[in-house]
Amino acid sequence: MTDNTMQQPANQTIFQLNAEISPLLVHLLKGVLYQDQHPELWNDLLRYMGPVREYFALIGLEIFLDESEGYAFLRQIEINDETTPLPRLIQRRQLSYPVSLLLVLLRKKLVELDAGGSETRLILSRDQLVEMIRVFLADTSNEAKLVQTIDRHINKLVDFGFLRRLKGDERRFEVHRIIRALVDGQWLSDFNTRLQQYRDHAADTA
Repeated sequence: MTDNTMQQPANQTIFQLNAEISPLLVHLLKGVLYQDQHPELWNDLLRYMGPVREYFALIGLEIFLDESEGYAFLRQIEINDETTPLPRLIQRRQLSYPVSLLLVLLRKKLVELDAGGSETRLILSRDQLVEMIRVFLADTSNEAKLVQTIDRHINKLVDFGFLRRLKGDERRFEVHRIIRALVDGQWLSDFNTRLQQYRDHAADTA
């Protein structure tokens, strides 16, 4: 006799499941879901993926899931149909030059980590992050002000969910692999060109 316990939820509608998976829906609407931080919600997502996808599709959203890396988030479905426009629920974030630069540099660090094969988590100190980006910023005689500015950029990445401060050590950060979904292979193939653009930008603003 086959046990259909796990298969049954996929045949239920989102409305029948509403009470059971409301926490999952709310979490996804608020931001990224990480497997290691919310294992129960993660299991619910995998179990009820069908009806959850259908629910979000109704409001113009789709789930980006990377099961191997353990994260999922919502993104807007781009529909080229002007006769049935939907309001944009997820706004595009306009990232500043330094924040964009940090993302590219962190993406490169993840590639280097994966190539090494010995570690799975990328942990960087605040000082390491500062040194990574300062070479691309305009020179200044006010060192303290420069570091404070870089700290603001780092905090932006924390707010966006790309970095996470380690518990008990606020000066060390884990780099979340969701950056791989944002900074894709095309970005990396153009990496040297982009870095030269950043250097030119720093020279122009010096």
